[in-house]
Amino acid sequence: MSFDDTDVLTTSTGAALAIRHMPAKGQVRGIIQINHGVAEHSLRYKRFAGFLSEHGFHIYAHDHRGHGLTRAQDAPAGRFAAKDGMDAVLRDVDAVNNEARLRYPDLPLIIFGHSLGGLVALNYVFKHQEKVDAAAVWNANFSAGMLGRFAQCLLLAERMFLGSDVPSMLLPKLTFQEWNRSVANPRTDFDWLSRDSAEVDLYVKDPLCGWSPTVSMWRDTFDLVFTGAKDSLLSKLRRNLPFNLVGGAKDPATAQGTSVNHLDHRMRKLGFIDVTTKIYPDTRHEGLNEINRELIMSEFANWAIRTASKASR
Repeated sequence: MSFDDTDVLTTSTGAALAIRHMPAKGQVRGIIQINHGVAEHSLRYKRFAGFLSEHGFHIYAHDHRGHGLTRAQDAPAGRFAAKDGMDAVLRDVDAVNNEARLRYPDLPLIIFGHSLGGLVALNYVFKHQEKVDAAAVWNANFSAGMLGRFAQCLLLAERMFLGSDVPSMLLPKLTFQEWNRSVANPRTDFDWLSRDSAEVDLYVKDPLCGWSPTVSMWRDTFDLVFTGAKDSLLSKLRRNLPFNLVGGAKDPATAQGTSVNHLDHRMRKLGFIDVTTKIYPDTRHEGLNEINRELIMSEFANWAIRTASKASR
C-alpha cells in the first residue's frame, strides 16, 4: 500500500480511521507515528513520510476524527465527538500506536505531532508513556493563559446560543484571521502557514483543508491545550524521555515560537535531560511546507536516527 492509499482501522471509539503506512527503506531504524494539525489531513505529510522512509523509518499516519477520510457516527466533518472528544481522539491515536507496534514489535516508536497534532502527541504521552520511546511536539501552543480562558467563555456562550455542532463564529477571528493579519500583504487567508506561495495555494485548493472547526471541536482543542499545560502531569513522565520541540520565529500561532520555548523551559525546570529545541528563523507555522523545509526535515531525521539508536541499545 502506498501513502496515497488509505486502509481502514476501526477503533474502540467506533471510528473508521483512514490510516496510511509507508514502509522503511534500507536500514530499518524505527517507527514514526504522525499526527496532523487542525483542518487538514494525513496525506499532506506524504513528502515528510517519504523523506523519513528513506532514512529507515516505518511511517504511520491517520486522519483524526472529523478530518479527512476518517468516518465516525458521532464525528461529522469539523467535530471530534458528540462528547468527550479529547478522550476519543487519544483513544484513536492509541489504536494506531497498537497497530504499528503489533506489526513491528521490536522497533522504537517516536510519536510526532504538528500544531493540533502536537497537542495530541503530548497528551497521548501523558496517558501512555510506556508505548513511546520519544516524542516530537511541533508548533504547538500550551501557553493559552487568560486569553485561552476567555476563548473558552466565548465558546460556552456560542454553545448556549448556537449549539455545539456549528462552526464557531468568534474563534476564527481570534485565531486564523488574526494570525494572517500578522503577515505583510497576504495574498490569501492562509499566508500565515508558509512563505511558499505554491504550498499555500495547494492548501487553499484542497477541499479537505481550511474549513472552520465547530464550537465542539474548539472546546475539545482547548481541553488538550490546558491539560498539556499541567506541570503535575508533565512531572509524571520519565525524565530521560527524549523530546524534540520545533517552532518558527514567524509563527503567529505560537507567538513567534515563544510558546515552544515555554514548553522547553517547563521541561528543563522539571529535570528533563533529553530535550532538543529549535526555533527556525523567518519560519511560519508549517515548517514542513516552508521554503527551508529540507533543512528542517534533515535535522529532524538526524535527531530521530540518534534517538532510535539509543532506544534500541
